Amino acid sequence: MFALFQTIDLALNIYTWILIASAIFSWLYAFNVINSSNQFVNSVGTFLYNVTEPVLKPIRSRLPNLGGIDISPIILLLIIFFLRTLLWTTVYPLVA
Repeated sequence: MFALFQTIDLALNIYTWILIASAIFSWLYAFNVINSSNQFVNSVGTFLYNVTEPVLKPIRSRLPNLGGIDISPIILLLIIFFLRTLLWTTVYPLVA
């Protein structure tokens, strides 16, 4: 059972880093720091968008308009932090 909880925790941790990479990539893309016509950069951007957008889109639809500021990644990071804490402090002691 411990291995299952560690695997779930690892998956949430990896997704956290993918979410952070996606946010940084979007900033670099918006400020033209990276070359958007480069095939590798385009592939990385497409991957990050396809992995994070299905989770971020429902959060964005529920948030009010903040004038161009997207806080949905922060909300998702808070949700992931809550789930990881809940997993180890509440669910795992009940099962173990």
